[in-house]
Order: sequence, then C-alpha cells, then structure tokens
Amino acid sequence: MNSYKQWHWPRLPSPLPKDVSDRALMGYPEQYQEHPLQAKVSEAFADLLQAPLDVLLAILEQPRQPLARRIGAGEVLALRGDPRIDTFAPDMIDIPAARVHIGLDPGAVTQVMEQFDGLGLDRSWIDKETPRHAVELAAFRIARFPVTHQEYRQFLLDSGHTGIPDGWAFGRYPRHHANHPVYSVSASDADAYARWLSERTGRRFALPTEAQWEYAAAGPEGRQFPWGDAYQVEHANTAELGYLDSTPVGVFIDAASPFGVLDMAGNVEEYVAEDYQPYPGGPRIEDDLVLDVGTHRVARGGSFTRFRDLARTARRHGRYPRPIYVMGLRLVENHN
Repeated sequence: MNSYKQWHWPRLPSPLPKDVSDRALMGYPEQYQEHPLQAKVSEAFADLLQAPLDVLLAILEQPRQPLARRIGAGEVLALRGDPRIDTFAPDMIDIPAARVHIGLDPGAVTQVMEQFDGLGLDRSWIDKETPRHAVELAAFRIARFPVTHQEYRQFLLDSGHTGIPDGWAFGRYPRHHANHPVYSVSASDADAYARWLSERTGRRFALPTEAQWEYAAAGPEGRQFPWGDAYQVEHANTAELGYLDSTPVGVFIDAASPFGVLDMAGNVEEYVAEDYQPYPGGPRIEDDLVLDVGTHRVARGGSFTRFRDLARTARRHGRYPRPIYVMGLRLVENHN
C-alpha cells in the first residue's frame, strides 16, 4: 500500500463543471506521470511470460499474491489464451430466490455525502438511490466475470452486428486485452449480445435487472462495496488505484461479492436491463444525464476512470457522451 501514498488525488468542486477535462476528472496532472503500479505490473509480466498455465491460474486465485503479480499473470493469459473464458459457456454463479432490499434509506444520504466528501458529488446523484425497498427475486444465475473483448469479438464476427466498441482504436480488436472486459459499447449493443448468445446456445441470457445486479454485488447484508463497507484501494480498479487502464477479469480475487462474483466494483461499469426511473416512492432526479441525454440505461459498478463513489453497490449511473464513461456488460441467466 505504501507505493500508492505518493499519488495525489485532488479535491474536486461540487457539482463538477462540464468543461473539466477527462484527465482532470480522473485526478491526473497535465504533465505525464507513471504510477508505480504500472512498473510493477511490467516486471511481473516479464517474469511470468514463460510460466505454465496452471501457475498463472493459481496466482490469480491467491489473494496473498501481490496485486501487480496477479495483473501480470492475467496479462500473460490474455496473450496465450485464457482458459477461464468460454464465450458459449460462461462461468455462472447460482443466486437463490429471495426477498431482497436494494437502494438507500433517505436518512443515509447525508452520511454518504460526508463519507465521499471531496469527490465533487451532487446530492441529487445519491438521492437517486432512495428509498431502500423490497424486491422479490426468483432464482437466477449471474456471470462470474463481465463480458470480455474476446467474447465480444466472437459476437461481432458471428452475427455481423455493427456495434464496434468505441474503445477499439480505429475499430481494431485489442488482442493484448482479450480477457479484459469490453467497454465503450452502447446499451443496445449489450442487449444485442445477450440476444445473440441466447440464440446460439438455446439458453436464456439477458442483462441483469437493477435488483439482480445489486443483490449479487451487495449480498443479503447489503454491503456498501462487494467486499464490505470500507473502501480499500487494492480491492478495485478505480481512479484511486491509479492504473488508468482496464485489467484482466478476476484479478481482484479478494474483492469478490458474498456470492463470489468478481469485478463488480471498478474496472468497467456494467449496463443493467432498465432505463432510469425513480424507485417506488423515490424522487425523480433530473441530473445532467437526464437533461443532456434524456432516457438512458442505468449502469452499475464504477470503473477505472472514476472514483470510489461509483463503485458503491447502490450507486445508479449512466453513460454520458464522453470517453471517460466506459460501459460494458455482464450476463444473467434466468430460469423462467
């Protein structure tokens, strides 16, 4: 953890002005700098380049391994072929039926604002999470990992779909990031992927509902982050980590949700099935997303471009038309 203390994060104005650059929003100075973690990952990558696959996979499953070594192992797997990724048989986790509670109690909004003071939050963004309310969920399965570039490439080649991710420079597949979560796709692209995979497999894949996503991330106890209520820098690929890039899926093994689902905080945001609507009995929030974008799909989980407030399990967000908004997707499989 000591290497991260030298990274300075600014205090952002609240609410954030629209003319702030993406780089400033991520807390980076105008001059080029490299975070110490980037150098450590490069060292680990070089050291592990010839390691057997079973060794690489074992490193990913061991929380005691340094984070840089886990990322390095994942990057080697991206180049050599990651056996954890199977487009037509994604690794799914069973979530039992339950009466669950999602959202935030209105009385807790001030506490959240104080806890994340300095990140340029507008109170209305947190009001959007209220009130906490009950939802009946049937049993379902959720993917352990978000959909990767490798899987999305197979979808594009097989289906002829034209939704090339904005994150693919000049439309070229980022082979070296094969096992990273795909991002900078539209909500309709995400829907199309789920329909395609359902047709190809005969199974019932979809994007998760907000309630499914939040319950899978927060668990029955309603954790603020998938691993607990206190933010920890090395548990999520958010701006605080300073890595400024996506990471291979599953490297934050110690940040698994109560059900064992990975990458539900940071890395890339994930679309859910619904467009934004206020929760039952909650306020209708007309923030910049509503005023500038209009109807928009809710996204969850935060990303490597955003600070820790968006990694909260209850946070409701969406895609704004600028590069800092890196949205991907995760699948559920419904039994009915």
